[in-house]
Amino acid sequence: MDDRLKTLKERAIERRDIGREEASRLCEIGVQRPFALMAAASEIKEHFKGKRVNVCGIINAKSGRCPEDCRFCIQSAHYETATPVYGLVSKEEIVAAAGRAKAAGAHMFGIVTSGTRIDSEAEWEVIYGAVREIDAAGIRPCASLGMIDAQRAAALKDAGLYRYHHNLETARSFFDNICTTHAYQEDIDTILAAKKAGLKTCCGGIIGMGESMEQRIEFALTLKGLDVDSVPFNILDPRPGTPLSATPSVHPIELLVTIAIFRFILPDKDIKLCGGKEANLRQLLPLGIVAGANSLMTGDYLTTPGRDPGLDFEMIKDLGLEAVMAEG
Repeated sequence: MDDRLKTLKERAIERRDIGREEASRLCEIGVQRPFALMAAASEIKEHFKGKRVNVCGIINAKSGRCPEDCRFCIQSAHYETATPVYGLVSKEEIVAAAGRAKAAGAHMFGIVTSGTRIDSEAEWEVIYGAVREIDAAGIRPCASLGMIDAQRAAALKDAGLYRYHHNLETARSFFDNICTTHAYQEDIDTILAAKKAGLKTCCGGIIGMGESMEQRIEFALTLKGLDVDSVPFNILDPRPGTPLSATPSVHPIELLVTIAIFRFILPDKDIKLCGGKEANLRQLLPLGIVAGANSLMTGDYLTTPGRDPGLDFEMIKDLGLEAVMAEG
């Protein structure tokens, strides 16, 4: 390991900030020696996370008709797509899906709904009830329900919610290329409301939408500034009918270098491999964990199939790691 990389690794382990300039150096190293960068990121991950890998599942509890125009999203009402369209499913369906996720080995379960926010009080009561029952069943309930304010965040906390998820999707400087129907700051305000209520926060985005590596670094630094607990690392899997349907894929090595840089910038946070990991990392999927991820979303995604959860648990075991719920 060269001196530059060793110094930056030690800096991350000491929780001394990796800024834009240092991250650019890491990018240069990643181009020249990607596996050395991944090995250093793996050491940082193991220092903070040990050999633990957290696993979560989700349910698409309300699908389609979203008024936002996010250019990657098959659920947007602005595009002609083949996405399923349905209203909020019943509390019983949500709780049953959480039970299946727990039986498969997941430690957390997310209730995800399409749309800018939940406006119906009847829907909120279904969600509160589902959160209570999931919590009582011994799996940590999470939710991704669009924008919320401090009052709604507090109510979710009271119901037993563990973690609130709301993605920024990308860097502020690139956001207008992806969405024009709401402001970046509105997404940040939702995360701040969740944090104020005492909820853990899950906030990340999608890599491979046309952003530069510099903008990925900007994005990671924004997440660091917000001090979120978990960072979902999605990779664009272009969907027919969306404006990004013809976007070229990012090379797997570049994705692994990006994961490693995120680990340097966010040394003690959960970095979770999510949607698009199989399609984009392909045979290098296990290296996503070597490169710095310590968490996985398993099973199906919102509108696209994932892979058999058994394969994820086999991969974790084969890497000499253990699927357990890390505290914090």
